[in-house]
Amino acid sequence: MANPTIISCAVTGNITTVDQTPYLPVTPEQIAAACIDAARAGAAIVHIHVRHPDGRPSMELQHYREVVERLRAADEDVIINLTTGPGGRFVPSEDEPRIAAPGTTLMRPEQRVEHVASLRPEICSLDFNTMYSGSSVVINTPRNLAAMADIIRNAGVLPEIEVFDTGDIQLANQFLQEGRLAEPALFQIVLGVRYGAIATPETLMYMKSLLPAGAHWAAFGVGRWEFPMLAQAWLLGGHVRVGLEDNIYLEKGVLATSNTVLVEKAVRILRALGGTIATAGEAREILGLRKQLPKPR
Repeated sequence: MANPTIISCAVTGNITTVDQTPYLPVTPEQIAAACIDAARAGAAIVHIHVRHPDGRPSMELQHYREVVERLRAADEDVIINLTTGPGGRFVPSEDEPRIAAPGTTLMRPEQRVEHVASLRPEICSLDFNTMYSGSSVVINTPRNLAAMADIIRNAGVLPEIEVFDTGDIQLANQFLQEGRLAEPALFQIVLGVRYGAIATPETLMYMKSLLPAGAHWAAFGVGRWEFPMLAQAWLLGGHVRVGLEDNIYLEKGVLATSNTVLVEKAVRILRALGGTIATAGEAREILGLRKQLPKPR
């Protein structure tokens, strides 16, 4: 019998704005509440970015800590997955491309994972992409990724390897061969980001074929591809992800009023296809996780 399917919910992200949807959670209290509601709807994992109260993306440890503490104090069991994506963007100046223009967030790799080392979630993302994104270049060099991977491993956290194109998988496979990442690895295949892997069944099938044997994997599509790629990932034996980070519509022209309704739709689709939904406990068993406890302050 096949394993149940793990649903991840990416509740906020750092690109979706409150101008695009008034339903985006931004304060630590709102983000934690959205995570709890998503878990009650069927999400075993919640993927978390944090924001300043006005909605701007944040990397403040205090914001992460408040969300994590609220989730750990809640009655609803859910696996916490903290992002490490922020801090990797470079915007070249038009007059002198070597000089960073406003909007650049590049920082040392150690700073990008400080919250992971401090809060010790069960999972954190580790983006392997270097690509043009929006008006900036996302830069994740092998050296920086190695430094981040070491800190993540020492914290006892499972890295979720986010791959946006086939070259990212090649780099991750090299890390696995060199022992920089432990096996079995957890991959998250990202489809539909402009200038990354396109959201088609053929693309997903090819990217899956490049993953190492025995790897755990999930996939998701952004925007209108969220639910078609959810179904495709399930058909290929993968886990899935939804959430307002990736898509703000429940259906064409209809804003999702919460992350919860996106998770509920995912549950309906998976069950209609014949799938079953993993609880947080089942997801830990599938991924080989041990529930993390915070270090004493």
